[in-house]
Amino acid sequence: MTQGYRQNYAAAINDPAAFWLTNSADVQWQNPPQTALDESRAPLYSWFPDGTLNLTVSALDRHVAAGRGEQTALIYDSAMLGTVQKYSYAELLAQVEKFAGVLRDRGVSTGDRVLIYLPMIPQAVVAMLACARLGAVHSVVFGGFAPKELASRIDDATPVAVITASGGIEPSRRIEYLPAVAEALDRSQGSVRDVIVAHREGFEHALAEYSQRPETWSDWDELASRATAAAAVPVPSTHPLYVLYTSGTTGAPKGVVRDTGGYATALTYSMKAIFDVRPGDTMFTASDVGWVVGHSYIVYAPLLAGATTVLYEGKPVGTPDAGVFGRIIEQHRVTTMFTAPTALRAIRRADPQGELWASHDLSSLRALFVAGERLDPDTYHYAANLLNIPVVDNWWQTESGWPIAANPLGLDDLDRKPGSPSTPVPGFNVQIRDAVGEPVEQGIEGNIVIQLPLPPGALTTLWGNDQRFIDTYLSQLEGFYLTGDSGFFDQDGYLFVMGRTDDVINVSGHRLSTGAMEQVLSAHPAVAECAVIGVNDRLKGQRPVGYVVLKSGAEIDEVTLRSELVAMMREHIGAVADFREVSVVAALPKTRSGKILRKTMRQIADGKEFQIPSTIEDASVIDELIPLLRTTN
Repeated sequence: MTQGYRQNYAAAINDPAAFWLTNSADVQWQNPPQTALDESRAPLYSWFPDGTLNLTVSALDRHVAAGRGEQTALIYDSAMLGTVQKYSYAELLAQVEKFAGVLRDRGVSTGDRVLIYLPMIPQAVVAMLACARLGAVHSVVFGGFAPKELASRIDDATPVAVITASGGIEPSRRIEYLPAVAEALDRSQGSVRDVIVAHREGFEHALAEYSQRPETWSDWDELASRATAAAAVPVPSTHPLYVLYTSGTTGAPKGVVRDTGGYATALTYSMKAIFDVRPGDTMFTASDVGWVVGHSYIVYAPLLAGATTVLYEGKPVGTPDAGVFGRIIEQHRVTTMFTAPTALRAIRRADPQGELWASHDLSSLRALFVAGERLDPDTYHYAANLLNIPVVDNWWQTESGWPIAANPLGLDDLDRKPGSPSTPVPGFNVQIRDAVGEPVEQGIEGNIVIQLPLPPGALTTLWGNDQRFIDTYLSQLEGFYLTGDSGFFDQDGYLFVMGRTDDVINVSGHRLSTGAMEQVLSAHPAVAECAVIGVNDRLKGQRPVGYVVLKSGAEIDEVTLRSELVAMMREHIGAVADFREVSVVAALPKTRSGKILRKTMRQIADGKEFQIPSTIEDASVIDELIPLLRTTN
């Protein structure tokens, strides 16, 4: 490692207050902070407690004031509609000011919550920024969530308004949003006064159908035509910017709270230090604004950096083919891209040689960042060989708000190790501890924990429930945040994240990582993606069972494949794994953000009660797997 990274990391760990106070100067404050960290309520910490700002001033106004108002801020690229719209910084600022005026006129004020339930359309970005401009707290819920899940989030956040659209467009169907919103409101406790609807053509249900409801339902464009621009409202740095509910929650939803000044500081730093994105660059993050990656790296961070951000409505394959990301890179001269391993695996499955990507001019692309699921070495090599640029695995969580571990391209281009998200990012004091909280040696897998205080940008609490935040994340090891993931450091200080702690299985007294087993299976040339789960075994405690999806065009019979995979596991993990069972499946169950539902698979295999997460992408995949999973016991 060279000094840029070493110096930053040492400074952030040894004197975090001084380090982050210096970096906060890259944000435009109304009253710059003089104090970095408030520790008076530990283990609840606050960053920059005496600073005031409005985040949209840093993200929009200052770029316009600096003479860059005509630079493109937002590119809306809809593969579903076959259209592209571009918004300059001046145009986006005007839209945000106008819609903030709409919200103000409807009685929304600082501290009020506003729930945003929108597809990947420009209004989603405008609505988020308009809330921030007023100091209202937005809570974005992934478009297409079932009414029951939407209602639980409404009851927890108690928003005064809901912003939605006629519906969302999928490759094979259109999803009607208005009936879902109405049903969710009927299920909820009645905090919502206003529903604002962005009209889209081609949907069955219209705004007029809801005129007799207790809430006021209004058309976005009609309200905007009468509104005047709203000025930016300064708020304390500690003021909540948004509440984001973690995916797949059961019972009471878990609302991650993000502050304003700490988040702005962390994202601004991350764009320089990690992503190496500069003013005028173009960043394409293939995610959804309903997820944390979309909040941070579609909406806020690119605009804070003065870059252009691409908002993509479509899929990595099928809209129209597995080369669509290449088309976007070429058409919009993308310099930095961010996607999930699941998307790369889907592309690789459909286009094993990468010919569709390679048919486009990819020369503008400097780096590809990948996060959301474990990036297995085989998928890493596929992308690296295809693009011939740095492929940067990075690991983080909804709770952290920005990468915990990554190769910091803006500081140093460190050597990359397939299977590792490289090193902890400056600010995150990452350690590995065993089950009783003791440090473990290099190379030994254990619980990944982060020493408190967490850096700016990380969650400050859970909405309305400080004690639940402490009990969930901070109580198991005093002075540390428990990530819930397991992993290890190698001799060079590189972190290897092997999966959730409940993905470590016990086979005849041996603790084994299903993540390590998945890396073995994914290295087979016929395997596109895979999952390994541990199922109950009366003799051994647990035994590993594998499920693999084949690449498009792979020609190998299942008996031969099973034999080869078992042999590979014996070679790389050893006989101790006792790996003998593997099945070929058409697809693996995933959330819409790309996470494989291993826990649900394990519950089904063990004959336990299970609940299909509301975030599942295709519930029929689970239905098809149930007979296969239940034969394992």
